[in-house]
Formats: sequence, C-alpha cells, structure tokens
Amino acid sequence: MNQENYSVGLDIGTTKIVAIIGRKNEYGKIEVVGLGRSKSLGVHRGVVNNITQTIQSIQQAVSEAEADAGAKIEKVVVGIAGQHIRSLQHSDYITRANAEEVIDQDDLDKLNAQVYKLVMLPGEEIIHVLPQEYKVDGQAEIREPIGMYGGRLEANFHVVVGQVSSIKNIGRCVKSAGIDLANITLEPVASADAVLSQEEKEAGVAMIDIGGGTTDLAIYKDGIIRHTAVIPFGGNVITEDIKEGCSIIEKQAELLKIKFGSAWPGENKDNEIVSIPGLRGREPKEITLKNLSRIIHARVVEIVEQVYMEIKNYGHEDQKKKLIAGIVLTGGGSQLKHLKQLVEYITGMDTRIGYPNEHLAGDSNEEVTSPLYATGVGLLMNAINSQPRVQTEVTSSDQTTEEEVVDEPIEAEEKPKKPISFFERWAEKFIRFLDDAE
Repeated sequence: MNQENYSVGLDIGTTKIVAIIGRKNEYGKIEVVGLGRSKSLGVHRGVVNNITQTIQSIQQAVSEAEADAGAKIEKVVVGIAGQHIRSLQHSDYITRANAEEVIDQDDLDKLNAQVYKLVMLPGEEIIHVLPQEYKVDGQAEIREPIGMYGGRLEANFHVVVGQVSSIKNIGRCVKSAGIDLANITLEPVASADAVLSQEEKEAGVAMIDIGGGTTDLAIYKDGIIRHTAVIPFGGNVITEDIKEGCSIIEKQAELLKIKFGSAWPGENKDNEIVSIPGLRGREPKEITLKNLSRIIHARVVEIVEQVYMEIKNYGHEDQKKKLIAGIVLTGGGSQLKHLKQLVEYITGMDTRIGYPNEHLAGDSNEEVTSPLYATGVGLLMNAINSQPRVQTEVTSSDQTTEEEVVDEPIEAEEKPKKPISFFERWAEKFIRFLDDAE
C-alpha cells in the first residue's frame, strides 16, 4: 500500500496522547493500521503546561503508532480543546453590489471574513466560524443560499474562540516532535463526527465527551452544530476526590475507580469491602464500595449538572430546539459503571454510550472501538477527508517548473474562491506562522 494513502489523527489529551494511523478502504470505511498511546505528562485540563514533557509524550505515541503500522508519520491533524475554549452566537450581514447576480461562494466567504474581524478579548483568537442559517432579503431558514438572487445576505454564526498562546503551544509541541501540522480541529466536533449518526444530528442530539481533564459538549440540531462548550472538570477530578476521601495514592485511586467505581451508590451493599495494600509495610486499608460510590457520585452529579445547564442554556426545552435523539456519552469517563442511568435520571433525556465503530472497517483493532478513542478516530476521519486536497498540493509541488513558481502568488490570491472552510484557512495561516517562527 502506498504510504501517501495513510492519514494520522493526534489526540493530545490531559491523561493520554493517542496517535492513530489509518486509511479509507474500498467500501468507504476507515481501516486503522496503527495505534500508539502514551501517558500525557505535560497537559493540564487540555492546556499544555510543560512543553518538554508534552513533546516526549507525543514522540512516544507517534513512534508506537509507526511501529504498529510499519509506516513513517509526516503530517498529523491535531485536536484542540481545553478550558480556554468558549463559544458565542453572532449575526452578521453583507449588502451585495448587484442583486441581479446569483449568490456564489465568494459572497459566503466575504460574510465569513467579516465575522473574523470581530474584536475579541486580549489574547483571544477566533478558531471556528460555523454558519448556521442564512437569510436572503429577509427570507429566513435558508440552508444553502448559493444560486439564489438577493441584495442582502445575512447569517447566524456559531463562533468558537480560544487563547492564542494555548493554540501556539500545541502547534509548537507537534513541530518540535518532528511532525508537520496538516490541520487543527476542535475536539468536540471530532468526537461528534466519530460517534454520532447523521440521523441523530438531524433530530437533535447533545454529545458529551468526558475526558481526563475536561468535559466537552457539542449540540447538533437539523444537521448543524448549534452549541459547543468545555467544562473544566473530567475523570481526573473524580480520581483526586477518591485519593483525598480514602487517603490513598493516585495510582490506587485510579485503579479503584476503573475496577470498582460506580456512579450509583445505592448499587453497593455496606459489607462490600476492598483492601488496599499499605505503603512501605503499613497496614492495608479497607474501603467500602458504598463509600467509594458516594465519593464518585457526588463529583459526577456536579459534572453532569454543569453540562445539563449548558444544554438548558441552548434552550432544548423549546419545541423548536428539542433534542429528540437525547444524549450520547463518549470519552474515557463514559465507561464509568451506571453513568448512563445517572445521566438519564438527572436530565430526563434518552442516553446512550457512543462507540466510534460506525465508520470503522469490521477488521479494525478492537481496542480502537472503545469510547476512549472517539476523539482520535474523529481526528483521523478529518485527516482522511482533507487528504485529497493535501495530496494534490504534494503532487503539484513535485513537478514545479520555473513558470509555475512565477504564477504562485496569483494562485494564492485566487485561493478564497476555493470552497474550503475558513477554519482550514485559519489552520494554514497558523502553520505558516509556526514555520516563520522557526
């Protein structure tokens, strides 16, 4: 198999860094050929706080994936999340010079470009500008305005904003690990692509990705992303609570959570006890599973209620915004026992666990179908979908002549006319910035 057909998704999380190498097979499904995973040491709540350790963790995950696939990783699509991410709704419009001409991609690009000029707080930058619905001369609820006549083009946008420094630090870590950055994607969007079906996105669904450091939320309705949020709590806070509540070390607390943890305290009897080895010859500690579940339950309720508040802020109780498909839980934290039942109890919404297996080929590594790898699979999907554009660029650069070099600036001027997303364009601009910084 030609190595150029491989794509790579890199998930830089708070507890783990995952590199997934894959390709699309003849049936349009994704075949995972390499998986690498390392402990994330330099990331706190989705934000890099130790560059050196993060670079080492990335290199370890990448070399493991390369050994698994027998291929060399050159470019990756990286996910971005963290507590610095916030979103807002914005409406904007343009007045077209000639209402007798039909609306084309240039008009949409012009409207999107206008949103990018919004003044943000110091140190913040717009990452995503996601058009939701358009209005043409006051006619509302238009999904696709291209080809229509009109003088005033208006749209509602979902705007995602992040800290410039946090974004640059992730880019710097990837570059320093010896890998090129192909694109950057918002992690809740990547996870949603991996675990949600098109029907769910149409009906209305809230995807909750419970990671180690953060819990990400993405709400879809009528096939369009409507709301995103990052809550700065995840599985690590639960582990920390167990550590403090039971007076044990972190490693033991994590093992307790995975093996015996439950989000529903009523499920354990009072006489169910687990014994933890003491430190350096000390007496072993005896912990009741009921007490363990109480500690977990208290923190999980707090996280779920915060997420539910975000869902209510979106206005899901309104008939027009009703989320018929309910909630889809994914991420490592979603594997906690009885979490699905607790979420249903708190929110009153239908809930299921999201596995990223819908888009994977049947013979894929079973480990990859775990909710733990939802973001990684989503980033790999993004890498595969954007690959043809990257490949044509590679091919054309191999056959560059002097004439083509002269023509290059003209091509750059015409670039906005290509129907590529503004986020892709932003990613390209950011990658150029990193190259210049070197």
